Amino acid sequence: MKFDIDYVEKLAKVLTDNSLTEISLEDGEQAITLRKEVLGVAPAVSMPAAAQSSLPTEKKEEVKKGKPLTSPMVGTFYKASSPDAKPFVEVGQTIKEGDVVCIVEAMKLMNEIEAEFGGKVLEICVSDGQPVEFGQVLMYIE
Repeated sequence: MKFDIDYVEKLAKVLTDNSLTEISLEDGEQAITLRKEVLGVAPAVSMPAAAQSSLPTEKKEEVKKGKPLTSPMVGTFYKASSPDAKPFVEVGQTIKEGDVVCIVEAMKLMNEIEAEFGGKVLEICVSDGQPVEFGQVLMYIE
């Protein structure tokens, strides 16, 4: 399969039209991956007006501390190497740069995700087995 510019443009249109973040194709020795960067914008959650009015107005949302560790790919988040294994990291644990902190499964491949920096794990933002997007915050490290 030879990838010409028209074919790549059609793939990019499919990526955009279907709200996808990544498309990968492989044919023998050739492969192509198109990836769209997703900005870290959380989806808005709407609440009924009655519920909104009963919320305390003085309470401000707690500001996240630390640096975010984000997913380098689309896949499924796993906190341990197997269901009965100990998690790679837990909240409060101190880690070093290069430590494996989780696994993201993508296309039947288990990808070990290493810490890009060291510090103390403040929060793990995703649940075990939860789908994650490219650029999604997995955890905060102080």
